Amino acid sequence: MPDAIPEELTEYSLGALLVPPPDLPEPDDFDRFWQSTFEEFGTGTVGWRTTREREATPTHHVTQIRFQSSAGEPATAFVMVPHATTGIRRGLVVGHGYGGRSAPDIERVPADTAAIFPCAPGTNADAPSRFPALPAEHVLAGIADRDTYSLRFAAADIWRAASVLLDIAAPAADALDFSGSSFGGGIGAMALPWDARFRRAALDVPSFGAHAIRLTRRCTGSGEAVRTHLRTHPEVRSTLDYHDAATAARRIRIPVHVGAALLDPAVDPRGQFAVYHALAGPRRLTVRANGHIDGPEGRLADALALQAAIDFLALPADQLQAPVGVTPR
Repeated sequence: MPDAIPEELTEYSLGALLVPPPDLPEPDDFDRFWQSTFEEFGTGTVGWRTTREREATPTHHVTQIRFQSSAGEPATAFVMVPHATTGIRRGLVVGHGYGGRSAPDIERVPADTAAIFPCAPGTNADAPSRFPALPAEHVLAGIADRDTYSLRFAAADIWRAASVLLDIAAPAADALDFSGSSFGGGIGAMALPWDARFRRAALDVPSFGAHAIRLTRRCTGSGEAVRTHLRTHPEVRSTLDYHDAATAARRIRIPVHVGAALLDPAVDPRGQFAVYHALAGPRRLTVRANGHIDGPEGRLADALALQAAIDFLALPADQLQAPVGVTPR
């Protein structure tokens, strides 16, 4: 008889996941909180400087920069600008998964696109921070208060990174997109409703969706640290309500692609699909066989999801005016 599948690896049926969850309660001042956060951190100029020239690609000049984080400390980002700046047609801000990044994901950036890859506060070793790098610690940093929570500053730095990119490559303002996976997908959902500069977005296996659902089960990701912390600190539950990707998605009206997995030990699929169901504008869903899985099956799912996101961001505008259904992968 085969071994039982661990609870955190249990696969959900597609039929169940395609049923929108019941409306979950949200703070009465959710909009006010995020609008004031955007007014504080998302407007005006953002200081930055180049710290390192990196190896160029055949199509892009690549640099490493420091910019002023919303957390009041220097943050790291990687910038890719086409060699022929007159050929810039699009801009792209790319969020990262938990664990940070040490280089740009060059395969995400088409030849006509200027892109920035910001590192959330605490996630890059080159930029000392008051936030710990370890995901299980980072996700709890500042959680005692909604204004000090690490996820608030991570979302605010998406706006600030966009400002830096448009300062470096102004033509990118005509078509500025966001792409993020896992941690970056959830943070992107929190950031997008408040910044009118973004044209469309791709969120892959987004985290932080529907805390009331995702925290009912064990997982191998940062959510488990939050679940454990809540047992002894139930008072921080309200902070999570202000940092819920599905609640924020109700306010996103630009076209969005979501890659959501049937099987994911790190990010509960129910939370991923909740983000998709909550979207208020044109949307596309790619159903992934799995997410956060090692081995060839996981790498294949990641590659297919990445290509689906790239294809979505490249679609002509006239193909994005209405919901377009489900694409299995």
